[in-house]
Amino acid sequence: MMSTTDPLWKQALAGAQMLFVAFGALVLMPLITGLDPNVALFTAGVGTLLFHLITGGQVPIFLASSFAFIAPIMAAKSTFGLPATMGGLIAAGLTYMILSAAVRFRGTGFLDRLLPPVVVGPVIMSIGLGLAPVAANMAMGKSGNGALQLVPYETALMISLPALALTLIVAVMGKGLLRLLPILCGVAFGYALSLAFGVVDMTAVLNADWFGLPAFVAPEFSWGAILFMIPVALAPAVEHIGDILAISSVTGKNYLQKPGLHRTLLGDGVATSVAAAFGGPPNTTYSEVTGAVMLTKNYNPKIMIWAAVIAVALAFIGKFGAALQTIPVPVMGGILCLLFGSIAAVGMNSLIRHQVDLSEARNLVIVGVTLVFGIGGMVIGDKDLGLKGISLCAFVAIILNLLLPMPAGRKEHIERVEDMI
Repeated sequence: MMSTTDPLWKQALAGAQMLFVAFGALVLMPLITGLDPNVALFTAGVGTLLFHLITGGQVPIFLASSFAFIAPIMAAKSTFGLPATMGGLIAAGLTYMILSAAVRFRGTGFLDRLLPPVVVGPVIMSIGLGLAPVAANMAMGKSGNGALQLVPYETALMISLPALALTLIVAVMGKGLLRLLPILCGVAFGYALSLAFGVVDMTAVLNADWFGLPAFVAPEFSWGAILFMIPVALAPAVEHIGDILAISSVTGKNYLQKPGLHRTLLGDGVATSVAAAFGGPPNTTYSEVTGAVMLTKNYNPKIMIWAAVIAVALAFIGKFGAALQTIPVPVMGGILCLLFGSIAAVGMNSLIRHQVDLSEARNLVIVGVTLVFGIGGMVIGDKDLGLKGISLCAFVAIILNLLLPMPAGRKEHIERVEDMI
């Protein structure tokens, strides 16, 4: 176990290890959405530093790119443009801050009523299942929307399927630290196969400077993009609570009490808004890093600060970012077949773990309508500016949950829980 009195070089080495664990998911998300991976590294590092500043450096947490925002970012970019999408993501971070203030003054009881499992579960499932065609298209060598064939079909499958297979093997059968690196192992193997098949273009790496500023993007503010993004923030906010509970369990400390859920939510919100201000993806707490903390028993929060500093330093290495962007589409597609399916499974598990009874008409209506609206492409309002996708299904799930009458026994149970809180 590492203590706060360990030499700085040991803390820095442990921090590099934590960044290594997070690295695969951290850079994969911006590569999928067309954002700059160097900007993502920079904003992950800065966001983590801000989180630790706000929480008093008490929680061993690392923040980086959130997969929950992949579909909304892709949709918003095509509709509103990248600068307006970043403005919408700043508003999503402000939503976290508003929830933080509500928790500070009202406690967590209202979250249980506003965002119960019957709401959060199908929204998370919609995020994963809505992205399934993107993963399949990329695995077959196409662009995410299927419009372009970027790599020959047969070659793409000979890259994507082995990359997926190795990812599955490492995730299920890996031991120790290796088990926490399935994405990184899969990407590395897929990239090696891509080199062997000659589908990697290194021109950008040769032309890139060794050192330089990441490709920051200044945000713009559009009400359409803001209203599109705000509902998306609700599901990750609930996941944040689960991550804080998980790290509390690992370290044996109650971080919901100290520094308090309101401060961790605030830190997450500030990190997300600041990331978007630079053109980076929204930040979220990383479960992979929590697993590494449990495995290594490195409970010292300072190691996450070192991980953040190293991430910021890597962001200014131009050739590094250029090399990341040479990863071929089939490599990412193979890994995403697992990742997007896993997101859907997390939502399903939320329903199962909390014993949501789908034979109850109220629950069936909420889950069913939410899934169809989220996956089916339903649009309410203008086809470009109206509510659609994850934003729509989150909004509909919340409204249905608030309006539909709850069975008497369930209502009395919730009231007793709230009284205890």
